[in-house]
This record gives sequence, C-alpha cells and structure tokens, in this order.
Amino acid sequence: MLQQDTTSARFISVLTKNTVALILAGGRGSRLKDLTKWRAKPAVQFGGKFRIIDFPLSNCINSGIRRIGVVTQYKSHSLIQHIQRGWSFMRGEFNEFVELLPAQQRIQEEWYKGTADAVFQNIDILRSHNPQYIVILAGDHIYKMDYGKMLAGHVRDQADMTIACISVPLAEASAFGVMTVDDKDRIVAFDEKPASPKPMPGSSTHALASMGIYVFNTQFLYEQLIRDAYDPHSTHDFGHDIIPYLISRYRVFAHHFESSCVGERNSHSYWRDVGTVDAYWEANMEMTKVVPDLNVYDKNWPIWTYQEQLPPAKFVFDEDGGRRGMAVDSLVSGGCIISGGSVRRSVLFSDVRVNCQTVVEDSVILPRVEIGENVVLKRVIVDKGCVIPAGLQVGVNQDQDRERFYVSDKGITLITPEMLGQNRHQTL
Repeated sequence: MLQQDTTSARFISVLTKNTVALILAGGRGSRLKDLTKWRAKPAVQFGGKFRIIDFPLSNCINSGIRRIGVVTQYKSHSLIQHIQRGWSFMRGEFNEFVELLPAQQRIQEEWYKGTADAVFQNIDILRSHNPQYIVILAGDHIYKMDYGKMLAGHVRDQADMTIACISVPLAEASAFGVMTVDDKDRIVAFDEKPASPKPMPGSSTHALASMGIYVFNTQFLYEQLIRDAYDPHSTHDFGHDIIPYLISRYRVFAHHFESSCVGERNSHSYWRDVGTVDAYWEANMEMTKVVPDLNVYDKNWPIWTYQEQLPPAKFVFDEDGGRRGMAVDSLVSGGCIISGGSVRRSVLFSDVRVNCQTVVEDSVILPRVEIGENVVLKRVIVDKGCVIPAGLQVGVNQDQDRERFYVSDKGITLITPEMLGQNRHQTL
C-alpha cells in the first residue's frame, strides 16, 4: 500500500529513478515559417542563449529523471549537434543518458507516422531500459515543471495514464486537445483540436487543454501502442487515437500544471507554445522585462544548455550624435560587439555585431548576425548568420518589407539569409 505522503522528496526520487522520459522532438513546426526551413522546431534558439529543447531536458534533470530519449526526424542535424555538445555530461556508469532516437525504420520500412508511432517504433529500446513509468514530453514548449510531482499524483490516483493540463482562453483552445474532468480529475471526455471547444467546469471563458505531457505505466503503454499499431483505421497519434480510446476504458487522470510548475512571482503558471512567428517574438520580448515571467536566473532550477566558449559582450564608442555603443532593457550574449549602435528592448544571441549609427529595437537577433552601419531594425526576427547590409531599414514601412521578407499578422518581420540572397548552407 502506498503511503499518503506521496509528495515527499524521497518518494519522488524513487519514482523518477524508475522512469524513462521520451521527448518527441521530430516536428518541423511549419507555423514558424522559414525559421524551421533548415532545423526542427525544438532546435530553434530562444531567450538569448538557449534552444527550445533545453527546457524539457532541464526539467527532466532537475526533476531527477536522468534516463532520457530524444526522438528526432525532421532536419535534425542542428538538434543532434546541440545535444551532443551540450548534454554529454550524463554518466553512463550511473545508468544516466540522453539517447538520440532518429527515425530508423526499426520495426517497419516507414518513417514515424504519428506521435504514438514514434514511441512504438522505439519500443524495443524502451524495453531494454526496463522502466516502471514512462513520461512522454513535447520538445517544443517553454516552461519549468517538476515531473516528479506529476509522477506522484499518477501513482496516488492509481492511474493507467495521466495527462498534464493547463487552462487556456476558449478562443485559443481549438489548437489543443481539450478535456473534460469529473470532481476527482478523472478525464471523462477528450477532443483533439475541436472546432467548438467546451469550457472547463466553473468557467465560461477558458478550457482545460492538454500540454502534450503524459505519464504511463510502462506495461500498459506497451499494450496500447501494440494495439494501436495494428489498427488500420488509426492515425497512430496520442491525441487523435490513443487518448480517446482510453478515456472510457481505463483510468485516465488530469494533472493540473499549477500544482507542479516551478517559478517565482508571476511565473508560477508560465507555459508558452512558441509555435508561430508572433508567439516566438512575444515570448522572447517578455524576457527583456525588468522582472520577466520566466526566471532563467533561478539557481534552484537552472536551464542547462551548450555553453559556447566566447569572449564577453563589448560596448564601444561613447559619442554624441548617435555613435554610442549601448543596450537598454535587452539581453546581450557572449561574443557580441555593439560598436557605436544602440539596442533597445531586444534579445541578441551570441556573436552578433551591431555597427555604427545602427538602431535595433524590439527585435530578436539570432547568433552570428552582422548588422551593417546606418541600419534600422524594429520588431524583427533576424535568423542565424544573416549579414544585414548597410543602410537597410526594416520595420519602418511594412509594404516595402513584404516585398522582400515575411511579415506576420501582427507586423513582425522575419529575415533569413535566403531572403537576403545569401548562402544558407554556411549558417546552419
């Protein structure tokens, strides 16, 4: 019989030790437009020095889950390279690992056909690790969460499957799996991306949405994956097929994100799907606030990443007339040189050069970008490796911007090397 104190640190550590996490990181993320033309969405840079994949990986490590598989498929080179360089500190002698699981046709001569199929095709690898529980995670969201607390709730509820959920505005709920729960948080209905989402109990304006985070009893998961694999009518997806099948037949419970999220001040419920150009820009801009909702300075729950060996950021020239190297309300990473230009409310990743008389405002500048003299960039995202020619003005006249670049519904301009006529293959 399990003890009632299932949230004690010791109890959670036993659970996490007997758990394998599987991060599904094979998607393109086509709504990010050309940002994912040459990389998978989880490999996209975020917050000045991180990549999106670093957040679920860090959550695993900080939760005590140190056996992790990363499932890759779409244009995974930069993702694989990042994990090899930044996550190789795990010790195999202690049965710790971050394994890369590319689509390799292990069971049949087909690539991954859906999220459930991606797990099914690696079922022999999962069996070799012999976990008691399996946590399945999406690799493309920004948040801080203690998975140990979710595992404890899963055991306490004697659940077959547990789904993490979050409250979202009803107008946005059609982009998610929407669930209905009873008074004990058992899920009684589930609709994947419904056209008319049902509001959650006690609210007419919000729905209870799946976060794409699942806990399974291992043997139960194997049984359901095998059953689904031989169903000719299935699309082999957790949201479309697995979950709706399980709801009326087994014990499937909801886990509310606010009970296991990690954060301070307003970040107690921070979770972002940065799946569009606008959402990606907004989430990065939030980081420039004096007190951002996402605290990446938290030493108790650090976000780990690959640390490039770079010199400190440098700001040069202090002259009137617009030739002053400065950055205000901004994140500036190592290797950057602000040479007589001004940066305001922006995020500069590593090795960015801002030259004289240049103004950068409300912008996200990815690594190794060279910005020439007398340039104006406002409300833009500049992709990795771009060389911005002297005198270019973007974010001033959107009609002109649309002739060369992608402009989002909210007026955010995306600039990539191809749009500038530059060689992309040198910037991956």
